[in-house]
Amino acid sequence: MDSRILIRPYAPSDSDATIDIFLRAIREVSSKDYSPAQIEAWAKVEDRGQWAERRRSRPAWIAEIDGEPVGFSDLTAEGCLDMMFVHPEFQGLGVASRLLKRVEEEARVLGFRRIYTEASRTARPFFERKGFRVITGQTVEKRGQSLENFLMEKLYAE
Repeated sequence: MDSRILIRPYAPSDSDATIDIFLRAIREVSSKDYSPAQIEAWAKVEDRGQWAERRRSRPAWIAEIDGEPVGFSDLTAEGCLDMMFVHPEFQGLGVASRLLKRVEEEARVLGFRRIYTEASRTARPFFERKGFRVITGQTVEKRGQSLENFLMEKLYAE
């Protein structure tokens, strides 16, 4: 794992960086697992204000390398790891692992005995390696396209 990775709380000034990471990760990484039409439907942020508010409304974190945002994640009040994306140029360095570790630390502080996520085909193997199990496959609708993902959970001992 890269020792240069710093995990810090999300700040309002991170909004544009998180949007860029989100769009590039989908277009450049998830494109191997979904069709061009599905990627086009998924890789959109129509309301930047709403995007920023969602990040501000919950615990969220930024991963940085040498001061540059390279990934982000968050955790809802219901224990959902809603988003975790890593910039394509920084895949394979341990960014997602460090973000997940921070999410799990927060989940424990909040007293969660379980966290869950809706993992894409692309993300499913990562989450399985980290101890999540598939509860069910599901299909979500994005702008007229059906995308397969997986409801996954990880349980924690008391």
